[in-house]
Amino acid sequence: MSGAYLDKSLKGRDFLTISDFTAEEIRLLIDAAHDLKRDLKKGIPHTILQGKSLGMIFTKPSTRTRVSFEVGMYQLGGYALFLSSQDIQLRRGESLPDTAATLERYLDGIMIRTFDQEDVDELAQYASIPVINGLTDIVHPTQVVADLMTVEEHQGKLAGLKLAYIGDGNNVAHSLLQICARMGVHMTIACPQGYEPDVSVLQAARKDAAKSGVQLEVVEDPVEAVKGADAVYTDIWASMGQEKEQEKRAQVFQHYQVNTELLKGANEDVIVLHCLPAHRGEEITDEVIDGPHSVVFDEAENRLHAHKAIMALLIG
Repeated sequence: MSGAYLDKSLKGRDFLTISDFTAEEIRLLIDAAHDLKRDLKKGIPHTILQGKSLGMIFTKPSTRTRVSFEVGMYQLGGYALFLSSQDIQLRRGESLPDTAATLERYLDGIMIRTFDQEDVDELAQYASIPVINGLTDIVHPTQVVADLMTVEEHQGKLAGLKLAYIGDGNNVAHSLLQICARMGVHMTIACPQGYEPDVSVLQAARKDAAKSGVQLEVVEDPVEAVKGADAVYTDIWASMGQEKEQEKRAQVFQHYQVNTELLKGANEDVIVLHCLPAHRGEEITDEVIDGPHSVVFDEAENRLHAHKAIMALLIG
């Protein structure tokens, strides 16, 4: 990772939602992630965050988010501290501003994975150190940096490509809308009625898309959505906090499975993405996730490199 990245660093910025960043800034993050991955494979070390510490607050469980941030911080020379909901008094016996005022005196950055976007925004408001949104119910911004990094890695470009998202209009769909609008990627979401993306998120993304000639569409028919797609993306039908709706959602989304038959309508060199964990046999089949079009585990690996880029540029 060259010094040029640090000269253009986003030092001190919060990473709350993709819409807070320009296309040029997102490009910087993706380029840095590519370079950090390349250097790691070559055995070139980077200690950009030597002596720095990251507090990781989790009120939602995680595999990839925790491991990628913790390992990424270690690889950059820093230290990551895991803080579960049992370890920290987030809105439980202590005000959030008081928690922020305390943590900023110990740490150089905070990553938080939680339910309410308001908690993340308020933490960023009161903490003078960078706050990184590891996921909320409304957006998943760190995930989609890794997603577009993966698409570019396999398709050679971003601008002008088409991404089809099949399933629930959830936090991942929201962040994909935001980043596709900024980076010149056309996106079509296929979802049942009543499960569309948040109207305000969609409208804001369409305003961005109009400036760059990007088409963002929401349809009901998954077959229509994948026509001409360069990438097909899916996620579980019932996210964390929606477990009681699992049986109902399984019925509603039964025709929204990414399978071999659906992929026939996409481009021949289509790639398939999934943010994981996957419910195999529901939103995606074994044949697809383990098949030649799948880049799901490259995508999972790229969480490490994308998160390292975010931390390096915000905290370094």
